[in-house]
Amino acid sequence: MLEFRPLTIAFVLVAMLCGKAQATSFEAATDQVKAQLIASVDAVHPGDEILVGVHQRIIPHWHTYWINPGDSGLPTTIDYALPGGSTVGDIQWPTPIRIILGPVTNYGYENEVTLISSIKVPLDSIIGGQFPVNAKVKWLVCEEICIPQKVDLTLVLPIVSPGTPTGNGNPLIKTALAGLPVPSPWPVSLTHSEKALSLQITDAKFQSNAIKNIWFYPAKWGNVVHSADQSWELAGDTIELQLKPGDAPLSQDEKLTGVLTVTQETGNGAVTQGYHVNVAGTAVANIATITAKKPDLVLASALLLAFLGGVILNLMPCVFPVLSIKALALIKHAHQAPRQNRLHGLAYTLGILVSFALLGGVLIALKAGGAEIGWGFQFQSPLFVLAVAYLMFTVGLSLSGVFSIGGSVMGIGSSLAERTGYSGSFFTGVLATIVATPCTAPFMGAALGFALTQQPVALLSIFLSLGLGLALPYLLLSHWPSLQRRLPKPGVWMDRLKQGLAFPMYAAAVWLVWVLAQQAGVNAVAVALGGMVIIAFAAWLYESTKTAGRSAQLSGAGVAGFSLWFALVGSYFGIESAPASTSVNIKSSSNSEAYSAERLNELRSEGKPVFLNLTAAWCISCLVNEKVALSQDSVLDAFKQGGVTYLKGDWTNRDSEITKILAEFGRSGVPLYVFYPASASHLKKPIVLPQILTPEMVTKAVAPSLLAETAL
Repeated sequence: MLEFRPLTIAFVLVAMLCGKAQATSFEAATDQVKAQLIASVDAVHPGDEILVGVHQRIIPHWHTYWINPGDSGLPTTIDYALPGGSTVGDIQWPTPIRIILGPVTNYGYENEVTLISSIKVPLDSIIGGQFPVNAKVKWLVCEEICIPQKVDLTLVLPIVSPGTPTGNGNPLIKTALAGLPVPSPWPVSLTHSEKALSLQITDAKFQSNAIKNIWFYPAKWGNVVHSADQSWELAGDTIELQLKPGDAPLSQDEKLTGVLTVTQETGNGAVTQGYHVNVAGTAVANIATITAKKPDLVLASALLLAFLGGVILNLMPCVFPVLSIKALALIKHAHQAPRQNRLHGLAYTLGILVSFALLGGVLIALKAGGAEIGWGFQFQSPLFVLAVAYLMFTVGLSLSGVFSIGGSVMGIGSSLAERTGYSGSFFTGVLATIVATPCTAPFMGAALGFALTQQPVALLSIFLSLGLGLALPYLLLSHWPSLQRRLPKPGVWMDRLKQGLAFPMYAAAVWLVWVLAQQAGVNAVAVALGGMVIIAFAAWLYESTKTAGRSAQLSGAGVAGFSLWFALVGSYFGIESAPASTSVNIKSSSNSEAYSAERLNELRSEGKPVFLNLTAAWCISCLVNEKVALSQDSVLDAFKQGGVTYLKGDWTNRDSEITKILAEFGRSGVPLYVFYPASASHLKKPIVLPQILTPEMVTKAVAPSLLAETAL
């Protein structure tokens, strides 16, 4: 029974107006499809059962549809007119392929397909006569547009006496038979719940490293979401495949029918075989989720990679302002008692570990609530960006000598031997964690991507391992007297250095205000700058009155406190009411296009090479890579010569579409660089590039496309 859906109604209306390709023989052609009526024999005997079929040869980039066309389309229909007493069977549908056009996933055929049916010749057919087969064939052929078409085909077969050879017929019939799904040689079972379907195939003799893909094509529209990922896992001789129920989920006693395809790598390349599935299901309360493939990391490896990533993170530009503060602290601590130095190192480490634990807890809570989040997610909040900008600016004012409130702030003070100095080291660790999150060091991407797929205990373990790596250099120095003795002696130069180190803090604040402009528009910049003026006034007033009389101290501190409160509250409401920027997303330019899943799928379905860059304004690593590698003439020339489309996706603000594709590559944050080679198949495996790029890395990755373009 044909089911009409919104995307097919238009096709039906157009079909009422479509033209007809007239046929006077067994073949006819339109501009897109050449159709032939063929048979398995050249003649028939009375009482024979033969195979006939309609062979369609489709021009490149166009397609026709399977019995279940997927999200849109119409299946091909064949209406046979036969002599009295004849019978005809249903169409035997070859194994389809997926045709992805943006968010729409269709099932159908490209290049060529033969739709076979069996025909029973009447026993009373007259020998010496003719057996005419007439077929009215209708189909929908689509590329970017869809055209309903129909033809009338006629094939006349002579009727010969029993024992007379009937010939081999058209060889395309045998080819079509080889492309039909076969009965499943293994037991297949089904369990289903409201949110998932799970197919289990047992006694399946497969080599796990040879399987490239497994996919189930439901024969009935709506049983399964056509565009949803189908996760599978091979454990021993059992395959478990998870599907997402569609708009017409299975009823209690309804069977799931369709074709299960298994693609395996052989000596002659990848081979796909289809298997018929017709199985009744068992309803269960819940179905455990599996991943599309076995994880590339085990927990021990993820912990090691996170630790190494944390160590290298100390060298990343995001962390440089905080390292400037710790450089001063190390010098001052170098000549203190060893026990005090060790305690400062432990306090700094504790600040980092507590911060990473809190960050991991927030991620766990957001995941439990169904949110799509990733590394650096807090910098997608304009209010958080503004708060960190104010913090950087305030630390800069303190380093410049505008104000000083003692050694308990950021680990800088004149009395580090006092207990309050340890809290300064603790909060320096907190600050290091805050500013480290928009950076991505080597090894971090895989570890964090793995962490976000794990249970809470494993996730927290990986985050703490990352924090320990970040804290390690200072922790070692605080516990290693021989290294401390190599540090220079304190002197007047330290005050000059402290003042000089204020400028990286100011630079960090300027960068964060620029990020804020990308997120919330130019009005947010005015709010931020106004808030900084008020903070500077509050700092100056506090410092100017703290050595005066008691009443002057209280008045100065009170006005300074009120000014600071006014700056923070005013900034909050100013940012909340500021109109969102219309330019936050990366726009198309002469060298790149704005990323969208629809555009990526379109380019891949056309077999075109694509370079994907997922970035964010608050990601320093991303901006450096774009400057030193992706904007270089050698790279842009390689893209142009190779016909590579350069897509840029902006994750500065929260974007679930970008979060989804990051998760597909096991990443929890930006940057992500992926090259999709040119291919006749959009399923060709993409190439993931490192997180730190050079022009040579990029040009080498796109070299195959460049060679292919040159060959053409």
